[in-house]
Amino acid sequence: MSDQDSNARQDHDAATAGNRRGAPGARMARELEGHLGFLETFTGTALGVLSVASGIYTYLGVSSLLDGDGAMLVFAAIAYSVAVSTGIFVFWSYMIRLFPAMQTARARVGLLGAMGLGSLAIVAMSSWLNAAALAGGAAVEQHLAETVQDYQEALERTHEIALSAQGLERDVARAQQSFADLSEQEAAGGLSGLAGRGAVFRVLRQKSQELTALQAQIAEQAPLVDSAFTEGNRLLSEMRALTVEPGPVEARSVEFSEKAVRLAGILAELRQLSVAPLVARAAQDLSASVVLPELDGTTEEMRGTQGATITSVLDVLVQRAATLDTAAQEVMAMQPAEETTYTPISSADAVIRYAGNFIPSWAGAIAIDLLPAVLVLILAVTQSAIRAGRDTAPIEERMTIADLRAALAAARDVDAALIEGRQSARAEAAYPPAPQPPAPSEPPLRPDPSAPEAPETRERDTGPGNRSGTGAGSGSGSGSGNEASS
Repeated sequence: MSDQDSNARQDHDAATAGNRRGAPGARMARELEGHLGFLETFTGTALGVLSVASGIYTYLGVSSLLDGDGAMLVFAAIAYSVAVSTGIFVFWSYMIRLFPAMQTARARVGLLGAMGLGSLAIVAMSSWLNAAALAGGAAVEQHLAETVQDYQEALERTHEIALSAQGLERDVARAQQSFADLSEQEAAGGLSGLAGRGAVFRVLRQKSQELTALQAQIAEQAPLVDSAFTEGNRLLSEMRALTVEPGPVEARSVEFSEKAVRLAGILAELRQLSVAPLVARAAQDLSASVVLPELDGTTEEMRGTQGATITSVLDVLVQRAATLDTAAQEVMAMQPAEETTYTPISSADAVIRYAGNFIPSWAGAIAIDLLPAVLVLILAVTQSAIRAGRDTAPIEERMTIADLRAALAAARDVDAALIEGRQSARAEAAYPPAPQPPAPSEPPLRPDPSAPEAPETRERDTGPGNRSGTGAGSGSGSGSGNEASS
């Protein structure tokens, strides 16, 4: 008896310890269930509000992409936005109901993959349009600002090349001045030793005049370059003002496009005003095209002296031409400005192209569609905690009021059935039932003596072979009847 008492006490202590360990889990499970019951009262409404908000921004985004106007465009945009809102609401309703109920890792991984695929579909059909609605105008303005910056760089680079070409005027002026000085020396007899304006003087004067004409052409281009650069800056200022001017960005884009076309023409004009190619061609002609005059010396010695001097002048001419050509080639080798053209762009395309500049808008557009995913994960963790609390709690801790009422009703039914059975048994023991008399047996049917017999039967019974049998049979029948009557 002592061993049995000890074992019973150990079992009772173990059960008590298990109940104590499971009691906090059960209380937490009941508390979480109460919170979930309250949250479920408005979770569907919250999903509906998020879906409708996403549909509104989707409508604004898709309206900017559709061409045309009128009722058909509005109907198409509304149909698309309603379809998107319905899809988002149904998808997240499925996820909120099904994902927390999954209890195996395989089922959760499969449903998690489905949730990821659905999230990508939502981003593809809704989020980028939401971003276009949120930041489409700002993205188009960003595109205009980037285009203005490109045109600014192109204008400055083209003007720099044109100014570098204008700088060749100094090289041409120096070469012209050197030939003019040589011609003056020749007129005084300082080169060939023959004073006057002879053959050497005419060669030097010819090249000096060519360089003077080239210098004049270069000087004529300077005001045109300055005027084009000033006009380009004025157009850039107007285009820059359009990027920040209030009002619909579509109308501003049209005016911006017109000014961009004019600015492109000014850039082309500045490229044509560059005199570097002109100087390069003039340098080649300077040494290649020389009209040698007839030597006018009176003696053979004088003509020889003039020829030697002209040869020296031609050598100097080749050197000056090479110097000018090198300077012109350096200007022509400068990296030209990149070709810049303005391309109109829609708000959706602008948001995608300049996504890095509108990260908050993209985050908001995606969050409004994928925020229910966080609710799904929260609900899954909560349901797991509830199941863990229930599994560790004893049965009496897991029972709800409804379960307790059902158990009490079942116990009452069982008690009522037991009491009724006991009462029936006691009644049968106190008052045993009276013995029932046996049921009387029915007498055999006797033939009616007044009924006529059939002829065949009569002949068979009265036959010589059957009379004794008939008597015996009647005797036995009467005997049986007597026994039965007694």
